[in-house]
Amino acid sequence: MVVAPERLVVRFEGDGSGTGPLSWGQLENWSAIVKQGTWLPLGGVRPLPPGTTLDEVVDEVRYLMSRYQPMRTRVRTGAGGHPEQVVHASGELTVEVHDADDDTGAAGAGDMGAAGAGDMGAAGAADLVAAAVHERLRDTPMDFAAEWPVRYAVVRRGGRLTHVVLLVSHFVTDAAGAVTMMTEVAARTATPVAGLQPLAQAGWQTSPAGRRHNEHAQRHWERILRDVDPVRFPPPAEVVSPRYRQGELTSPSLPAAVRAISDRGGVESATVLLTLYAAALHNVLGVDPVVIRPITSNRFRPGLADVVCTLAQAGLFRIDVGDGPFEDLLPRAGRAAMSAYKYAYFHQAEMADLVDRVGRERGAPIELGCYFNDRRGAGPAPDAPAAFRWVAAQEAPTFEPLFVHVDDATSDGAEALRLTVYLDTAHVTPASAAAVLQAMDELASKAAAVL
Repeated sequence: MVVAPERLVVRFEGDGSGTGPLSWGQLENWSAIVKQGTWLPLGGVRPLPPGTTLDEVVDEVRYLMSRYQPMRTRVRTGAGGHPEQVVHASGELTVEVHDADDDTGAAGAGDMGAAGAGDMGAAGAADLVAAAVHERLRDTPMDFAAEWPVRYAVVRRGGRLTHVVLLVSHFVTDAAGAVTMMTEVAARTATPVAGLQPLAQAGWQTSPAGRRHNEHAQRHWERILRDVDPVRFPPPAEVVSPRYRQGELTSPSLPAAVRAISDRGGVESATVLLTLYAAALHNVLGVDPVVIRPITSNRFRPGLADVVCTLAQAGLFRIDVGDGPFEDLLPRAGRAAMSAYKYAYFHQAEMADLVDRVGRERGAPIELGCYFNDRRGAGPAPDAPAAFRWVAAQEAPTFEPLFVHVDDATSDGAEALRLTVYLDTAHVTPASAAAVLQAMDELASKAAAVL
C-alpha cells in the first residue's frame, strides 16, 4: 500500500523583513515563471551520509530558512497589479518524511506500491521513492503567495535516512548564489550575511540613482533596437516536428583553445566564447549585424558579489561581424560586450515595454530571442563522447528561438567544454543549430593557432 508521509514542521526565524517591489533580478525570473507557467524549480535528489538523523535534517532546514531572506519571501499582488516581495522574519516549513520499506511500499511514489518496492534491493527501493517524490514536488504548481519557494523531503528505509529531496525556485537564487549557499551550508557559516538583500536592492533601484541607471540602459537598448533588422533569423522553409529541439556538442579541444585566445588576445575567456558565438551565427546563418542576449551575472556590482539571490539578467550585445579575421573581431567584440554587461541591469517590465513600443513604431516586432549563457564554474556536466548529438525533442515550447549554454564538462575523463543548444525550428533549422556549435569549435581551433 501507499502511505502518507510523516510531516515534520520546522520553525525558523531570521534577520530582515518587510515588503517592497521585486528587485530587477527577481522581476526577470518572475517574468519567466509567469510566461512558462512553472515555478522554475532547481535542485534534486541528494544521497545522505549513513547515520544522518532527523535532527540534522531539521538543523539544515532551519539554517537555510533563517539565513537567506529569499527563502522566506512570498510574492503578492500589490498596488496597480504589480508583484511585490514580502520577506517574513519567521515561519514554519513542513518537511515530508517518506518511508521506503517493503511492507509499506513507496510513500508518495504514485502508482508504485509495495510490490514495486519489494522487488528491489534496499538501495533500489529508496532510490525509486526519492525519484518519485522529486518528480511530484517538482511538477506540483506553487502558490507563491501562500508557500515558501522551497520544498524539502527526506526518504527513510529501515529507520535510516537515505536521501534528501531539496527543490528551490529560481526566484530564490541564480547559479552563482546557489554556489554561495551550498558552500555556506556545508560549513555552517555563522558570520552575518554579506551584501545587499533583494529588499535593499529594490530600494536602490527605485532611488534616483537606480532610475538613472535604468534610463541609461534603456537608451543603450533603444539605439540597437532602432538600428537592426527586426527579423533576426532567415525563416526556414518548413517547421519540422517535434518543433523544439535540444542538442549538445562536447569538445575536449575547446578549453585549451579558449585559454590560448584569451591569453594572447588579452581578453576574458567569457568574451572569447561570446565572440565565437557571434562569428558562428554570422558564418552559418548569414546574419549581420549579430544581436545576442548574453546572460550577465551582475555580481561585479557593489555589494552583490556573494548574495544568495537572483541577479542574472540578459543584456543586449550587437556587433558587425563582417568577413575579416577573428583576431580583428575580438577587440571590437570586447568593447561591445562591456556595454552589454554594463546595461544588463534594468527593470525588466519597463524594458519589455520599450521593446514593444519600438517594434510598433517600426511596424514589426523586434526579434531578440538569441541567447548565450556561459555557465562555467557551476560544476562539470556528466562525461560524454567528443561529438555532437541530439538529446531531446518535444512539442512543448521552450519559448526562445535559439539559446546556447556553455558548461564545464569531461570527455573520456579529460577536460572539455559542453555547448548545449535549445532551438525553435520555426526560426532555426536543426542542421543550422548543430552547425553553429560546430563552427564555434572549429573557429576556436583556427584562432588559437593564429593568435
